[in-house]
Amino acid sequence: MKKLAVLSGIICLVFSWAGMAQELNYSTGNWDSDSLGNHRILVEVQESADAVYCHIPWRRKDLNPEEKEIVVISEKSGERVLNVIRLIINREYGELVFEPVDGPGKYFLYYLPNTMSGSAYYPTVKYWLPQDLCDPSWKAIFASKIDLQKAKVVEMQSINEFHSFYPMEVIATMEETVSMITEQGKEYLLFPENSLHPIKMWSDLPKRWIDRPYSQKFDAEVKRNESFAFQIGFFSVAKDVYDRDILFSDLIDPAGNIIPSSAFSCYNKGGIDWTGEPLEKEIQVNKRNVQALWMGLQIPRNAKPGIYSGSLTIHPQGLDSEEVNLNFLVSEEVLEDQGDGEPEKHSRLRWLDSRIAEDTEIVQPYIPIRIKGNELHFLGRTLILAANGFPEQIISSFNEEMTGVGAEKTALLYKGMDFHVKFPDGQTIVPASKGIKFTRKEPGLVTWTAEAKAGNIVFHVDGRLEADGFLAYEVRVESPLDILVQDIAWVIPMNESNARYMLGLGRIGGMAPDEFKWKWDPYFNNDGPWIGEVNLGLQSSFRDENYERPLNTNFYHQKPLKMPDSWYNDGKGGILLERSENVYEVKAYSGERTLKKGETLHFYMQFLITPFHAMDTKSHWKNRYYHKYEPIDSILAYGGNTINVHHATEINPYINYPFMTPDIMKDYIDEAHDKNAKVKIYYTVRELTNICPEIWALKSLGDEVLSYGPGGGYSWLQEHLDGNYIGAWFVPDLKDAAIINSGVSRWHNYYLEGLNWLVNNVGIDGLYIDDVAFDRSIMKRVRKILLRGNPGALIDLHSANQFNQRDGFTNSSNLYLEHFAYIDRLWFGEYFDYDASPDYWLTEVSGIPFGLMGEMLEKGGNPWRGMLYGMTSRAPWSGDPSAIWKVWDEFGIENSEMIGYWVKDCPVKTGRPDVLATVYKKPDKILIAIASWAHGPARIELEIDWKSMGINPDEAELVMPYIKDFQEEGKINSGKSFTIPEGKGYLIECKTK
Repeated sequence: MKKLAVLSGIICLVFSWAGMAQELNYSTGNWDSDSLGNHRILVEVQESADAVYCHIPWRRKDLNPEEKEIVVISEKSGERVLNVIRLIINREYGELVFEPVDGPGKYFLYYLPNTMSGSAYYPTVKYWLPQDLCDPSWKAIFASKIDLQKAKVVEMQSINEFHSFYPMEVIATMEETVSMITEQGKEYLLFPENSLHPIKMWSDLPKRWIDRPYSQKFDAEVKRNESFAFQIGFFSVAKDVYDRDILFSDLIDPAGNIIPSSAFSCYNKGGIDWTGEPLEKEIQVNKRNVQALWMGLQIPRNAKPGIYSGSLTIHPQGLDSEEVNLNFLVSEEVLEDQGDGEPEKHSRLRWLDSRIAEDTEIVQPYIPIRIKGNELHFLGRTLILAANGFPEQIISSFNEEMTGVGAEKTALLYKGMDFHVKFPDGQTIVPASKGIKFTRKEPGLVTWTAEAKAGNIVFHVDGRLEADGFLAYEVRVESPLDILVQDIAWVIPMNESNARYMLGLGRIGGMAPDEFKWKWDPYFNNDGPWIGEVNLGLQSSFRDENYERPLNTNFYHQKPLKMPDSWYNDGKGGILLERSENVYEVKAYSGERTLKKGETLHFYMQFLITPFHAMDTKSHWKNRYYHKYEPIDSILAYGGNTINVHHATEINPYINYPFMTPDIMKDYIDEAHDKNAKVKIYYTVRELTNICPEIWALKSLGDEVLSYGPGGGYSWLQEHLDGNYIGAWFVPDLKDAAIINSGVSRWHNYYLEGLNWLVNNVGIDGLYIDDVAFDRSIMKRVRKILLRGNPGALIDLHSANQFNQRDGFTNSSNLYLEHFAYIDRLWFGEYFDYDASPDYWLTEVSGIPFGLMGEMLEKGGNPWRGMLYGMTSRAPWSGDPSAIWKVWDEFGIENSEMIGYWVKDCPVKTGRPDVLATVYKKPDKILIAIASWAHGPARIELEIDWKSMGINPDEAELVMPYIKDFQEEGKINSGKSFTIPEGKGYLIECKTK
């Protein structure tokens, strides 16, 4: 290749072949990419011939081009040419002979044809294998290229610019690469590159670097207050290379003005992790591989304009250091947004290292933790600590109605939680301690330490409580000598009366069993249960220092739960549940082992004390969700006022990257605000669109952000990402192909900064989160950002039922319980069983035991049963709740008190366990929701406590208002029995005559 030229706005590569110059353009075309692939070559046949030869210097990045078909199509007829001979096919070039069936003219060679099959949203793409369709007699004549007319290879075309390989995925030839290596004579080469040309290949040099003179110098023009990003391509020549240091100098202008070295960062070397702690990373570059090193430079707002010079120095282990000279021309212009308005410039990479909202301040509705001796009082609950730092008692003041805090106290524990150490002689010892020491006392966080002993075994205890009811322990167990133990177990002796419901341990949500045995198994995404009552419960999670959040939602088995060494103990550990007369015991045991001298076992435990807060029924009735992007006026006319805008819509087209169309999103939100409506958007981090400009920088971070995996999926992913990823959700109309993120990473910091940007620049009113791929610490920061920027912001969480093989048989409520403290509503979801028992509804779907309310999805739900829990279908995605909304408004449900069937003193009962009633109480009238689980029609007679409702029964009448598709208008005679249809129910209003 001789030179790089620009002709008539088209970038052209000029190369020499057979002694003659030939231009090869890189351009775009227009064709059906789903059948013939995303790439083709335009060739021209100059004269009539029975066969022509073409040499194609395609410089392909795919590793096995010889295994893929080439389809030749005539432009004139649109028909496929069958007589095609593949002479040589490799990554650098191809040689073909084909029959120009329509004479002189243009022919297209599609070299990545594929077939897409399977699910529309999780497609399988297979590339066509080569076929010999030649007529044997024709092939016998033209199998040799000698004396054949040469077709002119005119241009490489992609279906659009996004699919194009030019320029960073056009490979250098082996000869060119070896020539550069020989000429430079170094063990590694450094290629400075701007951010507009992300490095996209790992096993090849791009031809772009061959065409320009080799130089370890980088020049750029920057603006004041700009967060500037650039790259250094590190190419290892002779061996695997491990980094030691990347050092930056100060930047200095001729007048002596300085931009300090601290303004630089290298994202590949680390930064700030998702917990706000420093993160250090090691970089390994395999022999003959390229590693993109992404650098950031923060230009001070008050920098003096001028040319600043300095250097960065790379120190690989065992090799000489190399220096890159840097020159930055700082202009007069000040970038108010630091460059964030142009995502392709990668200024937002600094968001990876953000500590935004990483503080211990509390958010509504939580209150500061109050400490009184060893008692920690927080919203609606009290934790009493024993001398060893472990819970002696947990008390709830939430009432059964879940409407607020009352005078009555409910105690969770029969006696205190403790470790029980069993020795071979049969003796069991509970660790004893002299007392605890509080180490932090803040409104939202209290921490303490203790040291306890069981014989010679020492328990180092670090505990923490947060204002939302999150309780965590990191317990390090050590021994001064080798000791054999039969078991080290954690025992939670609950009051039997409070152990009514259960989630977790591979069981469908419902009533807690009288006895149950569970063993650790990575096939199940379970590390502990939630057990409790509506107004008091406890989730337990048993972990160790190596815990990593598993993947979820269809991808669990690609990164399953890591077995905790301490609790798992080579399969000897497990959890036992047992109910006796007064106690319901939860025992997490680890089994027999020898504690080695100097060895440390990490027994980590996390608890969530539920409910997190009382139900906000007023907000639930007021905010009518409409889950579809439609004109504002039509949504308001329907009755909705809180709009969820999904991805794959005009204003939010790409999954989990809502930054490409901010202007039209803002226009829509501004209109909604003018009309007293709210707009929430789909935005989470479970997966990431391939449209994301930073995807190449994220790939350079290894598996820190983007999970490694088997590859596959939509053709763009296979053709550009070179495997080692997990293909995820695909939107066929937009060709939006996502890949899976790893469990938790610095991308969560980016996500939070992105959320803050959306709140402040676009005006969103909250989030619709479709499953959660981050932990509670991130959700807490999400809540803070939203409330600080928009006090009325809302979060609702959706999940499909995760209780299946591919998701590790986990209950969605138990899986996501750590987030419930900071969300406003649930939408659970596809595949939930609305024919299941009432206790399944209560625990798996409703959110009520945790202080939340929800909506139904699967097949629209069951509207009669849903009303027992204040649930309707979600408009218009899963049904039409408008008729029920009308009844709510006519009754004035917003100002009512909800008294569920689970409340012992519920004023309306049916006399049957399979027909239940929930009451919505106002001072002058009540609304009774009745629903049946009986097999067949059920005859009931209402038992009404008129006195508790303040209604004179002689002046009351029970009326059934007409509700479309729900019930006909009618009346119920008090004291008379009536029939409930199977699987249905009624809404009955009690009025005074």
